[in-house]
Amino acid sequence: MNLTANWSYPTAIRFGNGRIAEIGEACAQAGIKKPLLVTDRGLRDLPITAQTLDLMDAAGLGRAIFADVDPNPNEINLEAGLKVFRDGGHDGVIAFGGGSGLDLGKMVAFMAGQTRPVWDFEDVSDWWTRADADAIVPIIAVPTTAGTGSEVGRASVITNSETHVKKIIFHPKVLPAVVICDPELTVGMPPAITAGTGMDAFAHCLEAYSSPHFHPMSQGMALEGMRLVKEYLPRAYADGKDMEARAQMMAAACMGATAFQKGLGAVHALSHPIGAVYNTHHGTTNAVCIPAVLLFNRPEIEDRINAAAAYMGIKGGFDGFLAFVENLNGELGIPGRLGDMGVGTDRVDELTAMALEDPSVGGNPVKMTTKNTKALFLECI
Repeated sequence: MNLTANWSYPTAIRFGNGRIAEIGEACAQAGIKKPLLVTDRGLRDLPITAQTLDLMDAAGLGRAIFADVDPNPNEINLEAGLKVFRDGGHDGVIAFGGGSGLDLGKMVAFMAGQTRPVWDFEDVSDWWTRADADAIVPIIAVPTTAGTGSEVGRASVITNSETHVKKIIFHPKVLPAVVICDPELTVGMPPAITAGTGMDAFAHCLEAYSSPHFHPMSQGMALEGMRLVKEYLPRAYADGKDMEARAQMMAAACMGATAFQKGLGAVHALSHPIGAVYNTHHGTTNAVCIPAVLLFNRPEIEDRINAAAAYMGIKGGFDGFLAFVENLNGELGIPGRLGDMGVGTDRVDELTAMALEDPSVGGNPVKMTTKNTKALFLECI
């Protein structure tokens, strides 16, 4: 094992019920006086958004909002958001929502003062050094789902609207200055979104835990994150007002996104192109892929999964763990196959090529090739 690695861990997190009331203090801590709240269309007219705008207004921060954000945000959304940001003379961003609002908000802050196109900062080698770090404005992140964990991430996923390829844009200063994790903001999530986002958190933890890279802090966090999902996602799904379950799932989401600094793998390598081509829900897509990927990786991860099963109170080692995932998906109403989500076999060669270009490939325990990746897609479909 290579015992050499570069480690970076998250930022200041204000966690707890009602802490959205501290949005003014959070902006002051980050040095923001005129923020733009960036969210998605689905959240624009909801009470939690109106409440946050009222709190901003009361703190003397105005109530500027940009909400033209697609479920899989793209460079068109980004350009529109940048125009609103620049025209309004804003000095920071409140990224508000699920993965789409958080990712797009972070990119508005990142690109506000850059002169190069966003694709020049893809998470490839040291491309992030191309950015003018001094031109990145501060970010406050406020998640309203419990899954993506983008609130504690240093990157965003942006879809190229022309090629339909998802690109990861990375820079250390994309990490939000302050995060407000208020579980009360997640109460209104419908059960299907609770399920999909919760399984996204589980996928992050599972892939980080399974990754062959060396990062013991992430390893421990991923293991406990999986346990939290096992214990609390069914409760949050059954009763959206179960505040203990909502809070624990919000913690699990942060843990998963922190842990996957250790690496992701085939689940995300498959789900990224599927989401880009078919516009499927990311977390739900991940959930569908997990059982097949577990079997795909079994030769390299069986001992590790045996240990995880024991820690999580699952009997039967690897087989018991696999059965647990399949049963959990069923309990949450997750489709059994990607074909049930509208994914066909007619574009499998294209999807395979896209998957092998995805940065997540490098963290998979079993080396992914054209042959085995195509077979894995067909199994999932």
